[in-house]
Amino acid sequence: MNNFFLKYYPIILAFISFLFSVFLWFSGDKLSGIFVGIWVPSILALSIAIRQRRSDDKNLGNG
Repeated sequence: MNNFFLKYYPIILAFISFLFSVFLWFSGDKLSGIFVGIWVPSILALSIAIRQRRSDDKNLGNG
């Protein structure tokens, strides 16, 4: 179970951010809902960049 969270934590965080964005939107705070909605691709892009960096370090023998 611990391995699952270590592998999929960015997707879980992005999904929670998405749900929070939808909640804000439908509660009437549309501008904040849009702002929080922008977090979703940012979280996923950052996780891809970090994972790519780790993969590059591992392939070069630095990690």
